[in-house]
Amino acid sequence: MERTGKVVVEKVGGKSTVTRCFSKYPLKFIVPCKAGPCKTDSVWIYSLTYGGGIVSGDSISCEFEIGDGCTTVFTTQASTKVYKSVGSKCSAQFLEVTVGSDALLAILPDPVTCFSTARYSQKQVFRVLLDSNLVIVDWFTSGRHESGEKWDFDLYKSTNNIFLDDNQPLFLDTVLLEQQSISPITERMRGYQVIAMIILLGPKLKHIQSEAQENVKKMMSEQLHIPFTGLSGCAQSNSRHFTKPSFIASCSVFGPKGIGVIVRVAAMTTESVYKFLQHQLVGMEPLIGVLPYH
Repeated sequence: MERTGKVVVEKVGGKSTVTRCFSKYPLKFIVPCKAGPCKTDSVWIYSLTYGGGIVSGDSISCEFEIGDGCTTVFTTQASTKVYKSVGSKCSAQFLEVTVGSDALLAILPDPVTCFSTARYSQKQVFRVLLDSNLVIVDWFTSGRHESGEKWDFDLYKSTNNIFLDDNQPLFLDTVLLEQQSISPITERMRGYQVIAMIILLGPKLKHIQSEAQENVKKMMSEQLHIPFTGLSGCAQSNSRHFTKPSFIASCSVFGPKGIGVIVRVAAMTTESVYKFLQHQLVGMEPLIGVLPYH
């Protein structure tokens, strides 16, 4: 696949600096001079597409190289819209990333929103070291609610693979929703309108990982009314009836010595996921200079 974008970030004069930035239609990168306080050493890169979305048949391929000790944030200005499929053509995005020693890359996009009949596939491949740091937010909505579209797209596929420098798989994940199945997507989603995945990897994110694990555990214990163990040692519950929660989250660790944490979310509103991301990633402000998703 022909490259449509490439970004290289290196240390220049002790500061994280974009030393190469290339993009061509339908992709464009915007690199502001400074997104956060001057004392914060971070580079922000905004990705956008001409026409405000991804057209049927578009194929976008990007390569990022984040040098040793550099901090980079890759984000969007709005949700990524995937327009209706024409002639069953699939729109595709591919991102290949190398993250250096003691470097931090945070991928903090707005959600992907697929229009009715859209066909979309994205793949992100990350190559890291044991002391690299990586934040990935990968999420999508059910569609254009204002137009009455909910899970009306034909195909959504998202793959995130993380490899160590010796090509050893560290994390392999694919989400696939396809209309041509036993039942319609909307029936399978049971009323949930947003699906999200957050990956937190690396030593610089240890405190954020710990807080996310505690927050999710507490949140779901309250939401699901999980029985607690009383003094008698028997399970007790103060709720006889189960009500389907509007927000569900799970959290687990992966990798050697639990160096990575993954959080998965299903929610009924986009706003609730934005609030969740704001809360879970608040500890990143000292690293990137700005509160994520505020």
